[in-house]
Amino acid sequence: MSPNLGVLQETGINLGPLAPHHMSEVIVGIVLMLIIFVIMWKVVVPAFEKMYQERSDKIEGGMQRAARAEAKAEAALADYTEQLKAAREEAARIREDAKNQSATILAEARDKATKESQRILEAGRVQLEAERLHLVGELRGEVGTMATTLAGKIVGESLSDDERAQRTIDRFLADLESAGQAR
Repeated sequence: MSPNLGVLQETGINLGPLAPHHMSEVIVGIVLMLIIFVIMWKVVVPAFEKMYQERSDKIEGGMQRAARAEAKAEAALADYTEQLKAAREEAARIREDAKNQSATILAEARDKATKESQRILEAGRVQLEAERLHLVGELRGEVGTMATTLAGKIVGESLSDDERAQRTIDRFLADLESAGQAR
């Protein structure tokens, strides 16, 4: 046994089957451990750091993209809400305009119908008056002719003289009109 190992054993520490038999084993173990530590420090730890940083960047980028997407979605929702509100206002305005236009059209149609009916009534009145005057003229002519014929038969002479016949007709018609008004 080596002199240093004896000290360990004298202290009462029993290392069992793992206990080094020579000091060279301890030194080789320490050197190998340092080599492994340096390799780990120079190669493995930077690779882990790089992988951790990439993963962290991915997560951070994903969170930023998600935040941007959320902001875009909120902006799109606000825009959609604003457009919907504008569309509702436009629809209400169009309905109101349509009501106003229909009321205006209805009023114009009523005015036009009233004017047309008044025009038709007036034309009817004028036509009736013209027909009445025409019929009265015809009736006077026929009544005059009948009165002249009748008077000629009563008097017993022919009333072919136009002037005398006209006076007789006028007298007869005046008598008829006064009799019609007395009733």
